[in-house]
Amino acid sequence: MSAVIEAHALTKRAGRATLLDAVDLTVTAGEMVAIIGPNGAGKSTLLRLLSGDLRPSQGEVRLKQRDIRSFTPRELAGHRAMLSQHVNVTFPFTVEEIVLMGAGDRPREAGGLVDAALHEVGLAHFRERQLPTLSGGEQQRAHFARVLVQLACGEVAHGPGLLLLDEPTSSLDLRHQIDLVEAARRRATAGTAVIAILHDLNLAIRFADRLVVLNGGRLAADGPRADVVTRETIRDIFEIDAVVHQAEDGVPYVLPQSMRAAPPSRSIL
Repeated sequence: MSAVIEAHALTKRAGRATLLDAVDLTVTAGEMVAIIGPNGAGKSTLLRLLSGDLRPSQGEVRLKQRDIRSFTPRELAGHRAMLSQHVNVTFPFTVEEIVLMGAGDRPREAGGLVDAALHEVGLAHFRERQLPTLSGGEQQRAHFARVLVQLACGEVAHGPGLLLLDEPTSSLDLRHQIDLVEAARRRATAGTAVIAILHDLNLAIRFADRLVVLNGGRLAADGPRADVVTRETIRDIFEIDAVVHQAEDGVPYVLPQSMRAAPPSRSIL
């Protein structure tokens, strides 16, 4: 499979703080990658750099073998779709209008795609509802449907693209968390490159082909789930004790046990 997105020595600074430090990452067509790590590890910064929304302080991002900085915003929207962590809409758009925005300047061609996306996220019966009247989780599903329409429109024109998801399950109940990652998994099976930030380790382990671990802005691990998900890695990265078991199908899962004991503090008196 060819590389859809490549990052080389990707670094981002904000004043004196280094948010991301020389990260290398390559994701190929049909691959689903989960980015995990503690709060403040640089996950969202990495995703925004990969999307082209942020410019790196150093390093390079190449989307389909082309420097991402060379894309116009319209071109970029045709090759990658991103669901951000927080999307606030206060205008009284209906759910259908929000989802149709994913089609950009081709709304007439997207009627079937909108219907399919609404059905996939379970909001077909809410299509005439104004978005602000929905719960937070329902709004998140509507925005996911919009992103699916954008991705589908782009892939009709340009072939398999890139789907970026920044904590997409944070406001969803358990059933809809699974529904969303299964929908992303289906896109990967069809050839899309999928990168998702997920805080639920077991959700990430279950659905991703590969886990990328960030810690302190640096790449701490990158590999198959069985290699990355170890008791030692979890202790070092998340500072908790956990037991790692294997399900009947061989997929590991994590049972957190307790906070790792902190070193005794030294008195200054």
